[in-house]
Amino acid sequence: MRVVAMVTAAVAAAALVVVSLQTGSGEATAGTTATGGAAQHGAGHAGAGFSGATAAEAQGPQKVTEVDRTFLVKVRQAGLWEIPAGRLAQTHASSEAVKRAGLHLLDGHSKLDQLVREDAKILGVQLPNEATEEQQGFVTQLENAQGAEFDRIFANLLRSSHGKIFATIAEVRAATQNDLIRRHARQANQTVLDHMEVLEDTGLVDAATFAEVEAAVAPK
Repeated sequence: MRVVAMVTAAVAAAALVVVSLQTGSGEATAGTTATGGAAQHGAGHAGAGFSGATAAEAQGPQKVTEVDRTFLVKVRQAGLWEIPAGRLAQTHASSEAVKRAGLHLLDGHSKLDQLVREDAKILGVQLPNEATEEQQGFVTQLENAQGAEFDRIFANLLRSSHGKIFATIAEVRAATQNDLIRRHARQANQTVLDHMEVLEDTGLVDAATFAEVEAAVAPK
């Protein structure tokens, strides 16, 4: 009886080992199948991405009009004098609202200036490294003013400048066929709108400044 019991136990143990091996093999097979499926799924995405890039390259460079070029130049020149103006506001202004507006100018035009240099390089547009003579004169005015006088000159000069280019941005965005210029115009629009609002928040912008901008942007 003892021998029979030992044989029975041995058979049962062997059967258990066989079952375990079969189960492990099944799991390994399932795992391999899942991995293979995932690899094929990933390969499909890689193929789709490659096709998209090829299609974009096939289109070639997008047209850059004279209006597009002028727009990028104006954005660059705006930064070349408005960034220094923003810095001057931190040292020459007496109004906290003017100092705050100056910080907005510093931040916004620093980002736009980086973007305009990147886009100009891609599109093959030559940018200036100096502001216009008139803009340089604005900086000189600000350098020579202090306190309340600086606050008034700053608010009106900058609000006038932003109001005029705001209208230009809308015209460029409405007509351009270039995707980079569209993106740039959208960013410039948001930045300039923010600057106009913080300048108006100073309470120092004269009615004459709004009238000047209106005359400059009115349809001819």
